[in-house]
Amino acid sequence: MEGGGSGGAGGRLACKNHSHDLLGHHGHSWPDIEEYKDGPKERDHLPFMEDHSNFDIVKATQYGLLERCQELVEAGYDVRQPDKENVTLLHWAAINNRLELVKYFISKGAVVDQLGGDLNSTPLQWAVRQGHLSMVILLLKLGADPALIDGEGYSSLHLAVLFQHMPIIAYLISNGQSVDTTDHSGQTPLMLAAYKVLGLEPTRFLLKFNPSLNTVDSIEKNTALHCAIAAGNVSAVDLLLEAGSSLDIKNGKGDRPLDLAHQTQHRLIIHLITEEERMRARKNSRFLRILGRNEFMLLLVTALILMWAIGYIADLNSDSWLLKGSLLLFICVIISLFARQFVGFNKLKYFPVAFLLGSVFWISVTCFIWFLPDFSGAVSQFPFFLGMVGLLYYFYKVFRTDPGYIKTTEEERKKNIINLAESGSLDFRTFCTSCLVKKPLRSMHCHNCNLCVAKYDQHCIWIGHCIGVGNHCYFVLFLLFLTMVNIWTLYGTILYWSEHCMVTYQKDGAWTSFTQIVSCSPWVSYIFTLVSFHTSWASVLLILQLYQIAFLGLTSHERITLWRQRKHSKHPVSLRKTPYNHGCLQNLADFFQCRCFGMLKPNVVDWTKQYTLTFHSVKNKNIHPV
Repeated sequence: MEGGGSGGAGGRLACKNHSHDLLGHHGHSWPDIEEYKDGPKERDHLPFMEDHSNFDIVKATQYGLLERCQELVEAGYDVRQPDKENVTLLHWAAINNRLELVKYFISKGAVVDQLGGDLNSTPLQWAVRQGHLSMVILLLKLGADPALIDGEGYSSLHLAVLFQHMPIIAYLISNGQSVDTTDHSGQTPLMLAAYKVLGLEPTRFLLKFNPSLNTVDSIEKNTALHCAIAAGNVSAVDLLLEAGSSLDIKNGKGDRPLDLAHQTQHRLIIHLITEEERMRARKNSRFLRILGRNEFMLLLVTALILMWAIGYIADLNSDSWLLKGSLLLFICVIISLFARQFVGFNKLKYFPVAFLLGSVFWISVTCFIWFLPDFSGAVSQFPFFLGMVGLLYYFYKVFRTDPGYIKTTEEERKKNIINLAESGSLDFRTFCTSCLVKKPLRSMHCHNCNLCVAKYDQHCIWIGHCIGVGNHCYFVLFLLFLTMVNIWTLYGTILYWSEHCMVTYQKDGAWTSFTQIVSCSPWVSYIFTLVSFHTSWASVLLILQLYQIAFLGLTSHERITLWRQRKHSKHPVSLRKTPYNHGCLQNLADFFQCRCFGMLKPNVVDWTKQYTLTFHSVKNKNIHPV
């Protein structure tokens, strides 16, 4: 089958090997092609040595010369007439993305689903192979059938998957093509992706459209998981297991997925399937199901016990560090085995949250027992109680508040894909391939939450949650109260040491004084270490947050992105000169939505639906949204 390179004139397209192999050119001299960000485009000039009026209709079609084609058709050329390789003009126009010529040939009687070429393909299938989304849209509107099977046995959707053209996959499915359509051997696009295409995409992309995971093909009775295992496609195996593919279905040879993995002797795939079977077996146990619903509480209790054990062992009267180290190692091993058995791997990402809450618990206990008695007046104790109440309240608010997830129904997603594609705006810089939504201004897809977040700041490991437009304000206040509690605790620690520990600094020096303090109360020294750690990250993060909010009007993600651009760009943009920086007072008013008794007027913007800048004119027209 003959066809052109992307956007250029034709050559032979060797699709049997799923590659573009440019061979003979029928003796024509093809136009130079330049690659642009929006796709290949011809130069403004054609070869000056050639007389375009002498072009035959095939060459005129390849170049996109509408007037020359009209002249030849009006002179009596039949647009349905194939060339010696059974290729029609409509095929040539489709593969070279000549939209106007396709409309013209169809109006003159060209058959939109005419089969042609070595692989007996339709013009739509030629366009799909080349990734011409605009041509695919036009041909579908003109009545092309995407379900037709070509000479290789593939439909248009199968070809889009095979050549990894994600926008075309999204458009075909949104336009009504079933995600479970089958080829000549009964393979679905998901099976084809798992078997033919190594890597995450397009398997992950197809899973967003809820395909059938357990459908089997008509020849070998393999599921998509069988196909991925047979191909050694680790990424696809992992994705399909996560999506819930059955581990019990047998193929035509009687092999379950694990049996097939043992036959291929792929150790990593065997490990993935074995672990998945173990996790699923846990869900069948009533006791383990109850534990599974409380995995975070188990993790929190584990962290509390571990932190207490470390402090308790450090506080033992024994001077043998070998004994203390052995006890600590033994406890860590026991707790790790417990966590491995009863806490799912996906919950271990919340360990920093459990560590922070455990730290707050033991810090508060230490303050009540050791430090508060040294503070005689209620005024000196008030910052601790205020800070602890504010800390716990705003932690709860940050954790429980929707950070601004972009949520749409399946119908809305498909409608958005169609609208964006037909308007030429299906650009993956503005369209999220994971959530299948148009990304609002300042939004970002969080890979931890697997959702797009409006006015995304960061995914905070200490909260286990995204920080976005919905909870950013609570996050800053949480950092403020956490820093307040930490500073008060540091002061309480120093006061405790000065009251209860004998130090001979002037006589014996700093190291002896340090050992005297540690020996005086190892537990207090242990809590002082925890507090110092939490103070360092919380205070630095609080300062950065206040700086970028007040003086830059940016989120953490935007600040880091712009900083990287400045580092690598020949024409760096100042962090202060962005469309979101309206001055210190206005930035603070916008962020906290504070009117200050009418002195300020904060901008009220719904960042979950904001796609363009419609507030505050930007003086520098060269500044673009981050």
